[in-house]
Amino acid sequence: MSSEEIERSTARVRFPGISPRAYEHPVDRGALAVLRAVPGIGPVLQAVAGAFTERGERLGYLASSIRVGPKQYPELDRLRLEVAATLDVDPVPELFVRRDPVPNAMSLGIDKPFIVLTTGLVELLDHDGLRFAIGHEMGHVLSGHALYQTILQRLMQLQYGLGWMPAGYWAIRAVIAALCEWYRKTELSCDRAGLLCVQDPAAALRVHVAMAGGMDLSQVDTAEFLKQAKEYEQVDDVRDSVLKLIRTWPLTHPLAVVRAAELQKWAAGEEYRAILTGEYERREDGRPTGAFTDDLKAAARSYKESAAESEDPLMKVFNEFGDVLAGAAGKVRSKFGGN
Repeated sequence: MSSEEIERSTARVRFPGISPRAYEHPVDRGALAVLRAVPGIGPVLQAVAGAFTERGERLGYLASSIRVGPKQYPELDRLRLEVAATLDVDPVPELFVRRDPVPNAMSLGIDKPFIVLTTGLVELLDHDGLRFAIGHEMGHVLSGHALYQTILQRLMQLQYGLGWMPAGYWAIRAVIAALCEWYRKTELSCDRAGLLCVQDPAAALRVHVAMAGGMDLSQVDTAEFLKQAKEYEQVDDVRDSVLKLIRTWPLTHPLAVVRAAELQKWAAGEEYRAILTGEYERREDGRPTGAFTDDLKAAARSYKESAAESEDPLMKVFNEFGDVLAGAAGKVRSKFGGN
């Protein structure tokens, strides 16, 4: 690590006791609140989780990947420890590097989550890019997303074994589709966690450019790159809107250009600046009274604001969805009970 990198590392702000609610996207929180509140969902998820052994998964990575530590990828190990300290994550999750040319990262595990980076990602990103990527995954761990991500991965594997049984296959597909929609929102949340770790919106943007296809970043204009998100949003034919839905619904991650624009918008806002100055929700504060209804209402506002700002014709048709969801929040809470 160079002296300049060490100086920047020590200059970064840390967030003792930060609650994941401080950075979570409102639609992520709303979707997870509903998912957790639906009667019977807990036993179902635990049944799926119980069908596999977490110890076996970790042992699989232990036997086939490089476990990061002081003597193996020490630079990555320093980043792992620094990022955990920034978000006050304890115990610090293990980090594995897996041979795979496709750039990717994931958080797995139920009781003891761990992080996996592919060699394609490690080779693609610079030092700050890796800090952002590890911070993103650390955000998943802090938010408790690893449980649901693990279940989603397992369900996606399981569906292929049910191809001979149409009813079972389509039931699994329905659950997968719902989890994918929620998980796309968690990616927006954890991009924010990654930004809190790197504390440089330009570095975060470089990651999104690289993931979208940037090989030589000197040949990519980031302002022009962000214009692509605007062009994607400004379709004027409802057929294009439908095509966007068809393209998006099976994905576990938001599209790279759209994701980049979403994070840069948050980076320019008051919420991000307030967190940097130490004004953020803390874990010790506990879950706020009425959090369930508040999360649903925040999700509804987010949907409605997105629809109001969008130039997509189909989004304009759904503009009333936010009002409907907000109005239903109290009814859902009273039906499922509790906060």
